Amino acid sequence: MAYTRGLYHIVIRTKDSVPAIAEAHERDLYHYIYAFCNNRKCWVYRIGGMPDHFHLLVDIHPTLSISDFIRELKVSTHHFMKEHKDMFPYYRSWNSGYCALSYSDSDIETVKEYIKNQKVHHKGLSVTDELRKMLTERGIVINEEYFLKNV
Repeated sequence: MAYTRGLYHIVIRTKDSVPAIAEAHERDLYHYIYAFCNNRKCWVYRIGGMPDHFHLLVDIHPTLSISDFIRELKVSTHHFMKEHKDMFPYYRSWNSGYCALSYSDSDIETVKEYIKNQKVHHKGLSVTDELRKMLTERGIVINEEYFLKNV
């Protein structure tokens, strides 16, 4: 028997930060993401975001690598949003990169509140500034040549 914990705060943004997730339909996307995670035996703590990105706090099942999980999530949500063009008419694709930071159980409530209050955080704060802050607070050195670049 293996005992694992793969708790991640994931941020995925739209390509070129296009505001493609309309507030009127964000719940549809979040419900889809929730079902996607449940189908892979992942535990979702919180989903939220803005028109150009979303945050996900999730415990990833030990049979999945973080890169495989995010790749599958991006592919699946891409198809969902393309199939529902009436709800997401400005969506083209996801950015090639992502942010995935690991956390401990003691951080769950703090991260859940952070995700819940996205609309408050982003008054005057771009997704670029938010990611830069998240990374530097975790001691991650940012390579400016590649930061938020679309490949």
